[in-house]
Amino acid sequence: MILDEPTAALDPISEYEIYQRFDALVGDKTAIYISHRMSSTRFSQRIVVFDQGQIVQDGNHESLMKQDGLYRQLFNAQAQYYTDDKIKEERQQGLQSAAPVVK
Repeated sequence: MILDEPTAALDPISEYEIYQRFDALVGDKTAIYISHRMSSTRFSQRIVVFDQGQIVQDGNHESLMKQDGLYRQLFNAQAQYYTDDKIKEERQQGLQSAAPVVK
């Protein structure tokens, strides 16, 4: 199964929830995810990082985060949007704005 930017149209909260369930959705099939969003990499067994059409890094999340490379740079730049605290904060704001106003 090849998925090219499968969560591109989703907000960070929905994207996070989808990725939490992707293993169950894919089952025992091999899945290749093509994405610019680094949140999709946390659950991946293998990550291949391309730069200008060339493979510059290859490994899993833990091994690539230990390297001073493009993967860690990109992941850290986007990570602020995918913390549990940020997701809870966004949900809370969404609930507050969706609540009816009583006068």
